Amino acid sequence: MYEKLTQRMEQIIKLSQQIAREFEQDYVGTEHLLLAILREGSGVGAAVLNEAGVTLARTKEIIDRHIKSSMEDTWVFGRLPGTPHFRNVMATAIEEARQFESKEVCSEHLLMALARETGSVAQVTLEEMGIRAGTLRARIQKYLESAAGSPSISETGGA
Repeated sequence: MYEKLTQRMEQIIKLSQQIAREFEQDYVGTEHLLLAILREGSGVGAAVLNEAGVTLARTKEIIDRHIKSSMEDTWVFGRLPGTPHFRNVMATAIEEARQFESKEVCSEHLLMALARETGSVAQVTLEEMGIRAGTLRARIQKYLESAAGSPSISETGGA
């Protein structure tokens, strides 16, 4: 039940693989997922980041700085191998969907998982931009409550 990803999440995962290739890397890491959320730009995760002043350009700049020091072993996920952090983030995103009482894994669950994955490039990048898991959950909840029923944030992409 919780393994069902929204269309947007599937798009984000594919986009993360494309971003990894653009970086000329042979793995998909948390940093690629974070950039994919921002580049895709229409989900709750991207909206919450935008409200916090997080931009794609600034995020990429910080990731570029951190990425050189965080090369890790990889495991296979789809076409490009994913880092151990990537695997943990995907499992945590499912857990986050349960905590938010969602039947699907959405970009906000992925964003929470990225913020919780201690030591990952995405978590360090988010923290450097002032985004911490402790306050992120409240931001997401507030955003979801204020945007309830708005078709513009539908994770499935709407009709």
